[in-house]
Amino acid sequence: MHILFLTHYFTPENNAPAARVHGMAREWARSGHRVTVLTCAPNVPLGVVYEGYENKLIQQEWIDGIRTLRVWTWLAANKGRVRRGLNYLSYLAAAGAAGPLVRPRADVVVATSPQFFAGWAGWPVARAHGAPFVLEIRDIWPDSIVAVGALPDGRIIRTLGKLEKALYDGADHIVAVGDGYRMNMIRKGVGPSKISVVTNGVDVDLFEPREPDHGLRARLGLSSETFVVTFAGTIGMASDLGVVLDAARLLGGKGRDDIAFLLVGDGAQRADLEARARAEGLPNVVFTGLVPRPELPAYLASSDACLAHFRKQDLFQMILPNKFFENAAMERPILLGFEGEARAMLHEADCGIAFEPSNPAELAAAAEQLADASPEERRRLGENGRRYVLEHFDRRSLARDYLEILERVRADHVRGRRPAQSATPPPTAVP
Repeated sequence: MHILFLTHYFTPENNAPAARVHGMAREWARSGHRVTVLTCAPNVPLGVVYEGYENKLIQQEWIDGIRTLRVWTWLAANKGRVRRGLNYLSYLAAAGAAGPLVRPRADVVVATSPQFFAGWAGWPVARAHGAPFVLEIRDIWPDSIVAVGALPDGRIIRTLGKLEKALYDGADHIVAVGDGYRMNMIRKGVGPSKISVVTNGVDVDLFEPREPDHGLRARLGLSSETFVVTFAGTIGMASDLGVVLDAARLLGGKGRDDIAFLLVGDGAQRADLEARARAEGLPNVVFTGLVPRPELPAYLASSDACLAHFRKQDLFQMILPNKFFENAAMERPILLGFEGEARAMLHEADCGIAFEPSNPAELAAAAEQLADASPEERRRLGENGRRYVLEHFDRRSLARDYLEILERVRADHVRGRRPAQSATPPPTAVP
């Protein structure tokens, strides 16, 4: 097959959507399929194009056997409503214009969220190729916009909700990253048979246990006696990492200067949090800024525990965070600030301690509990985690499952069988 994949985010960006698309596409290419990724110049999270790239009309490169086409977009940092909205809409326009021109014609077109309008770009592109359209849902829009406080529930959200329903109707098949996402769409009227689940996973070759880098810890100002809890990911509204600063202050007040938090990454909230940490005199919180993905395992290996956290919201109970899999694969015990599916998974794996999201007292207590545990107990938790993700969340196996879905959708399309649509036909033009 020729698989055309539309995504706003792609390697060398190191957020979860980019990692997932890269991992899946690489495995499909290794299986002998032709894979084209249609994306934009790497610029996340600051809206600044990475060194070696340009934001021009179109450019091409090959990455791990994947033909990568990058289109021009209006660049914007990962914050603010208007500029980010223009960034999203510019990708819709550019990818929607370039996608039909890709040759050879695609046998199947996949488009992934986030962001929402990348999915809208995939629909007309698939029709132009005469190919089935597979919509991947990694983020429930517009629900998640309200959940993080980016927009109030009102007219704009209702309009986005109508567009969401039309997009679900227009897709030939939908791939969700968790059962919670699937149930959310079913409650909104999507037929159960139209949705498959392929969870997030981990690149077990990249995220492989290794010895701590003591030189790295020293450069970060972290002594060998300090118990280091590391968060590695996007420092944005959803991650709600003010809880880390609050927990650090509580620990400092108790004289637990032997526990420190390391925040690896960048995002809309990093500058504010860093300024607040300085103002409040929190030496036990260290920021690194953006770290290239290939270097991330060294930071995790040099940590004593890892943190996965999202703000407390009912919607986020359906999330299986990508960083959980990466942290577990590095054999590090996990402090988990999630409820729902992720918490159940942590208990099943027996690889860390769960605490109430956005609760600094519980985070501080959990960090103390791990810091005071024996090295043997922490090693046991870490080994349990890697064993669990190797068994259930190896991205190579997940890519094969995904490929079977694409092959089935393509075969159904060739035979002229399309899933039943809702009574209301989808619009004929991208809004």
